[in-house]
Amino acid sequence: MIELLAVLSASAAAGMRVALPLLLVVLYGGNLWYQVPLLSHISPQVGLAVLVVWSLIELVFSKDRIGLRILQIVQLLFSPVVGAIMGVAVARITGVSGWLVDLMGAIGGLLALVLKLVQVGWFYRLKSIPVWVLFAEDTLCILLVLFALDAPKQGGLIALLLLWLALRSSKEWYRWYTAQAGPSSRKNPRRYKQDPD
Repeated sequence: MIELLAVLSASAAAGMRVALPLLLVVLYGGNLWYQVPLLSHISPQVGLAVLVVWSLIELVFSKDRIGLRILQIVQLLFSPVVGAIMGVAVARITGVSGWLVDLMGAIGGLLALVLKLVQVGWFYRLKSIPVWVLFAEDTLCILLVLFALDAPKQGGLIALLLLWLALRSSKEWYRWYTAQAGPSSRKNPRRYKQDPD
């Protein structure tokens, strides 16, 4: 059970940023590079350089509105892959073996995708996100990775809380969206809209 909480924590971090969680996992220990799927087939120097540059791009361009929009598209495409990679890596680090590693990788990829979808939805609904929220997200991403490796129970509980908030907000979006339509077109709220969402 602790292993699953560690995987959830690491994968939730991948749902916020893509390169930063991978960089933190790799930097956490010297031999961890060879436990991370896909990265273990790349030279550590090249892979580390790519992760450092990509992490800096994520941290800097996420504070700009246009940069954030471009980053979110890229992160939406890569978050399930990185979530699965993080899930497999953390499962291997915690000693899980066999088919459970693949299952935890799949769960990690799905969690990262759900969190990223909700995050993108919030951005498009609010049109802009305050900078302090982005800094808090960076901090939470770092903490989730560290929790996954050092305090998996706390990290897993935070990841489950984030999942609950994501599911709750998606339900609220649906209710808000259908409430915009008239009573006769509740089943098709986009009907007759001049500027559909």
